Amino acid sequence: MKLIKDKVAKLSFVALLVSVTAAMFYTPTASAHGEKSQAAFMRMRTIHWFDLNWSKDELTVNDTMTISGKFHVFAGWPETVDKPEISFLNIGIPGPVFIRAGSWIGGQLVPRSVTLELGETYEFKVLLKARRPGDWHVHTMMNVKGGGPIIGPGKWVTISGSMANFKNPITTLTGETIDLETYNLSNTYFWHTFWYALGIAWVAYWARKPMFIPRIIAVDSGKADSLISATDRKVALAFAAGSIAIVAMSMSSTNEQYPVTTPLQAGLLRGMKPLEMPAPTVSVKVEDATYRVPGRAMQMTLTVTNNGDAPIRLGEFNTAGVRFLDAAVSKDESGYPDDLLAEEGLTVSDNSALAPGQSRTIQVTASDAAWEVYRLADLIYDPDSRFAGLLFFYDDAGGRQMVMVDAPLIPSFI
Repeated sequence: MKLIKDKVAKLSFVALLVSVTAAMFYTPTASAHGEKSQAAFMRMRTIHWFDLNWSKDELTVNDTMTISGKFHVFAGWPETVDKPEISFLNIGIPGPVFIRAGSWIGGQLVPRSVTLELGETYEFKVLLKARRPGDWHVHTMMNVKGGGPIIGPGKWVTISGSMANFKNPITTLTGETIDLETYNLSNTYFWHTFWYALGIAWVAYWARKPMFIPRIIAVDSGKADSLISATDRKVALAFAAGSIAIVAMSMSSTNEQYPVTTPLQAGLLRGMKPLEMPAPTVSVKVEDATYRVPGRAMQMTLTVTNNGDAPIRLGEFNTAGVRFLDAAVSKDESGYPDDLLAEEGLTVSDNSALAPGQSRTIQVTASDAAWEVYRLADLIYDPDSRFAGLLFFYDDAGGRQMVMVDAPLIPSFI
């Protein structure tokens, strides 16, 4: 009976080991991201991305593309999210389908984290090099320490060709040119295989002994000390001493072979140059704002005052990357993602030109299925139900002014 129990326990352990090992090698393909599940207030009240441009929709392996545009750091940053004092400009992609060849904020190279100021607007650019063929959803993204990744708008990009042709050459500080894609790859495979084999040997040694049920019986009966013999202790000591010796020798050999090294750079870049935006001559006061659940529409009552010297009209409302346009005033010619663009989603009760020095109270409605598709309507269930976004006003000469709005949002179920 004891022999049968031991065999069953060993078979169970082997089956478990095989299952875990198989799961390690199962990597299903991810093509898009969970931006829709990110809290609506995070997308509305943190980083506002606008004037985005994906330089290419289609490219082949080794081709480069640029994502550029601007982002505004919301002055009314949520209290529940850490301030962007340590932030990293990133790109949201499903794995290393691109490599980032360079990132810039305000014209300054930013290979590491930066400090961003609330209420400021910045220009950015990211250079990407295509690596893996497929259709990929490519997002702008800002990683904030304590706040997590704040995902911006995404667009589908197609990469063709073969990944086997991908090259990533660089020149080291010692003048040597290497391909990072394949550099020392055989050594990487060797050490992964070696340590995996050592781990299997360690597990196999203990798996040859009575497992699970016999061991728990021994522990319960007060014979736990009998489970580990003097030979077991010697074997464990040999594994520990051998592992330490191997690490020490390999480290010594590596230092001898590569005497010139530099540590990974992890400092914080401060003093990012914000974009010098002209002071708006339009002032906007939000009288009230409601979200009409049955109609999937947000309605705002705005009092707009034109303090400039040219007539202006409201052309766009941008929130969480979704753009609501008044087609009679503003048109998109940048190839913005269709699912984030409501070309006729903005309705204004009176959108005739507002003359200089005049004020007008208007009813503005931003309606589109994107409220539900991108789960922005979840904002009404938030303990701090507020919305935020960018309003863009245009004059007859094509000039544009950006005004930030922020106010409580009241749900309406009728």
